[in-house]
Amino acid sequence: MEAVIAYRIKNARKLKCLSQQKVADAIGVSKQMISKYEKGLSIPDSGKLIKLARLFDLKVDYFFRSNKVELGEINFRKKSKFSIKKQESLKELIKIKLENYLWLEDTLSIDSSFDNVIHNDKINALEDVENIVLKLRKHWDIGIDPIHNIIQVLEDKEIKVIELEDVDEKFDGLACFANSKYPIIVVNKNFPVERKRFTLLHELGHLLLDLPDCETDIAEKYCNKFASEFLLPKYMVIDEFGGKRNHITLPELIATQKKYGISIQAIVYRLVDAKILSKEKQKQFYQKLNFNPSLKKEINLSRFETPEFSERYLRLVYRALSEENISISKAAALLNTNVEAVRENFAKLL
Repeated sequence: MEAVIAYRIKNARKLKCLSQQKVADAIGVSKQMISKYEKGLSIPDSGKLIKLARLFDLKVDYFFRSNKVELGEINFRKKSKFSIKKQESLKELIKIKLENYLWLEDTLSIDSSFDNVIHNDKINALEDVENIVLKLRKHWDIGIDPIHNIIQVLEDKEIKVIELEDVDEKFDGLACFANSKYPIIVVNKNFPVERKRFTLLHELGHLLLDLPDCETDIAEKYCNKFASEFLLPKYMVIDEFGGKRNHITLPELIATQKKYGISIQAIVYRLVDAKILSKEKQKQFYQKLNFNPSLKKEINLSRFETPEFSERYLRLVYRALSEENISISKAAALLNTNVEAVRENFAKLL
């Protein structure tokens, strides 16, 4: 138990980006004592644990959890504005949420095994991504129609989606495997829906594609291509807009945005990729935006009507509660809410 508590205290301190001295000052002990706590050489009494829980904004039971999550490689190079402390804090926040998620699935005897059907598909050029996306959509029985809820698709395929609300605005998303087998995608919950959808699929590309050994900016291009192709496949671009054109009207772009849940900027990229518009036209498009603030504002409006929110974790909590696998107080702790709110929702069961 000493090792478990030590592990939790250290990780909670990382979560809050606090030094040992600041933690010591907050709960009224020496820095050396915090060091002993984190090394398992001493155990804080109940009073000190309560103070630590309040300081870290965690439930006391957090310090006694024995189930651990190890995150696979996370590439923070594209998030270079994140300090090491912020990176560590983000990792700990993800671990906490994932520990609860996996514990729930285990409690409910849910098999969340995942099979990456494209892991052997080699990529030598951007064009290879098009066939890989088609293969994945076919295997996942998505068909060729617009996808109305990306998060639902991912969760149905045993990919865990974690939305972070109180997070640095510079954070967009990340993906990795936890415990070497559970695929997870983390995304900023506050994004406009089109940006969130693109980010989810961009990170899915990082998660599933067998990318060649290349520079970071090239890898990003592959994943952008993957996301764009997934949202609006090239053959659908051609079907929507026809052959080569000199002009595309704003109503056409808006209609496509509403239908496919993809930003207008990304649609313009797809039009160039499908050789419907020239790169010169794309350049003129961005020049117009830079010199016309009202047009830029209109272009940047979010118009896709289907919300993108993860609800699977919430459903699992209430399922576990209704099947009497957990108590109301445990459900409240898992949802980070109060017992009264859970009891009120639970009273509405059929």
